[in-house]
Amino acid sequence: MSVASRTPAQTEPGFESLQMCGVSRTYGRTRALVDLDLELTRGEFVALLGPSGCGKSTALACLAGLQPLTTGSIWRDEVRIDTVPVEKRGFGMVFQNYALFPHLTVQKNVEFGLSMRHVGRDERRRRAAAALDLVQLTDHAGKIPSQLSGGEQQRVAIARALAIDPEIVLMDEPLSNLDAALRIEMRTEIKRLYQERDLSVLYVTHDQEEALSLATRLVVLRKGRFVQSGTPEDVYANPVSAYVAGFMGYRNIFAGHVAARAEDGAVHVVADDLELVGRLVTGGGTDNAAQGTAVTIAIRPEDIRVAAPSAPNAIQVMVEVVEFHGRDLAVRARTNRGVAIHFKTDEPVVAGHRATLSVSSERVLAFAGVAGASRDDDS
Repeated sequence: MSVASRTPAQTEPGFESLQMCGVSRTYGRTRALVDLDLELTRGEFVALLGPSGCGKSTALACLAGLQPLTTGSIWRDEVRIDTVPVEKRGFGMVFQNYALFPHLTVQKNVEFGLSMRHVGRDERRRRAAAALDLVQLTDHAGKIPSQLSGGEQQRVAIARALAIDPEIVLMDEPLSNLDAALRIEMRTEIKRLYQERDLSVLYVTHDQEEALSLATRLVVLRKGRFVQSGTPEDVYANPVSAYVAGFMGYRNIFAGHVAARAEDGAVHVVADDLELVGRLVTGGGTDNAAQGTAVTIAIRPEDIRVAAPSAPNAIQVMVEVVEFHGRDLAVRARTNRGVAIHFKTDEPVVAGHRATLSVSSERVLAFAGVAGASRDDDS
């Protein structure tokens, strides 16, 4: 059945696909979402990824019914739901600020969504207790939120979302207010709950490590538009643009040009005093990067190693800053012309000493077009 032939209706139990079709959301003259097509299929954990202002939270708010659409539609299988009230869409929602009622006990906070759905008292208590058991907070049921740690409060918010037994859970930056250790702990808990409860999750984050560790599929947004979708492994290794590369940890990004093309498809690129062999990424466009064509070069710090002067793709640098990160060192160095190079190594390097670096040609990405695509350009 085509989208055009569908008719609005109430939601029904069970789903195979949740779809946003050509959704736009405009605030005055600001376009937060632009013709966004997005799909969540049953059992997926999809992470919407991008910097502040890219539209990811707006997309989630439109799905939840917290924001009206300017254009487009939202479908749960063959049922249109953007015309359905928030409380009847059947989503569990977890927010960045927890949104707990400070005067209610943990038990009552978890029961709240069930009360709004007119679930009987005994059933409310049973389902709330089961949800608290899932997040390992049974012993805290009688406390109020101010008596809990940040991680415990976030678990209460997750328990409240799960208590209504949703098939789809929407999470908006749920870990951003937690410290580093708690974020890692809560990531593990969210992954465990996803696997044990057979949930389908749409998760908003600006943290690429968080997205990579949790999601089965990433969707990268930029200025309200879809940019790339794929498995975490695919997006990590094969970004389609310098923008995605910058956001996925390719910290070394340089404006350069093509000096020569090889018969095997490799490109010889130059940026200041960097002369490297890499692979051209056209993002699905026509491969017309002739000699002299402007490119953006991207290299991940983890792909650079300390090497002998005769190594391929050798880069001569002066080590500038060395940071101890436990098992490895995070290093900033500079070429003779002052180009900053970031790399990681377990080799002993010392600030103020010279070194030779090398990177595999497969890990030097050359994107057709000019740079200006760092992860902060939409902030």
